[in-house]
Amino acid sequence: MEYRRLGNSGLMISALSYGSWITFDAKTSETQKRCMYAAYDAGVNFFDNAEVYSNGESEAVMGQIIKDAGWDRDSYTVSSKVFWGGSKPTQRGLSRKHIVDACHKALKRLQVDYLDLYFCHRPDANTPVEETVRTMNDLIQQGKILYWGTSEWPADLITQAHAVAKENRLVGPTMEQPQYNMLNRDRMEKEYLRLFKHFGMGTTIWSPLASGILTGKYLNGIEEGSRFSKPGMEWLKDIYLGENVEHLNQKILKLKAVCDDIGLTLPQLGICWCLANPNVSTVILGASRLEQLTETLKAESLTARLTKDVMTHIDQILGNVPSPERLF
Repeated sequence: MEYRRLGNSGLMISALSYGSWITFDAKTSETQKRCMYAAYDAGVNFFDNAEVYSNGESEAVMGQIIKDAGWDRDSYTVSSKVFWGGSKPTQRGLSRKHIVDACHKALKRLQVDYLDLYFCHRPDANTPVEETVRTMNDLIQQGKILYWGTSEWPADLITQAHAVAKENRLVGPTMEQPQYNMLNRDRMEKEYLRLFKHFGMGTTIWSPLASGILTGKYLNGIEEGSRFSKPGMEWLKDIYLGENVEHLNQKILKLKAVCDDIGLTLPQLGICWCLANPNVSTVILGASRLEQLTETLKAESLTARLTKDVMTHIDQILGNVPSPERLF
């Protein structure tokens, strides 16, 4: 397993990590136990979570798995994200109260003394940025979190958070967790470039396979039990499977031909493509079955197959112009 620095910090995290969005709950705990063990044995040292995943149940399941595994606390990193903790006004957003309450709940559910990474899951227009920055800094000073970051924040707001931190001698955000894949590129390859250059931000990117689109699983429609068939996932389905679904499917088929030429599966191609971006600190994998995770974990050792010519061909298929700062 390759290990990369989390931005300008000294923390080394595995290039591939494992996340719990959608797939973790009490019903799937045995499957997820096998997946987490397989990930850890493969060298994964970062496990991602959030208070909103399965309404906190995801953190409880992950915490019990980690406890039962008996892994040394200094051998792995674990995260939580704060924003959606409930329906009441004080259970949402990035106020000092909710950040602190959510942190304490995450520590209890994950059964750890501190969180390695703590993310502001979305920007909060109702809370001053300084309040959020000060609260995160206080949690670091108290030893309850080690690094804090953002998720899906606009670059201007992240810049503001860094300015507040510098002015008040506080700890600014270390990392961002954006969506990044072949179908969602602009934020990582354009908007965030100044964050990487000026602040050395790290990234823990999510949805590298565009919620399964880039695996080819939806070429013949939406199967029962798939992510897009689940209640509450309508917004995600609308993003990817809209009016241009036939055009999208043609791109997937062309990418499949690339895979056949270089000896990769579509999931492995999607993961390798993300890893080729030097501003990616880690790619968060998700899996509902052990065989899915086993397949994508192999991607880290296959990145050399994405030569410059292959990457250029992929860009031609996608119809995108890559950022000049992206390295291959």
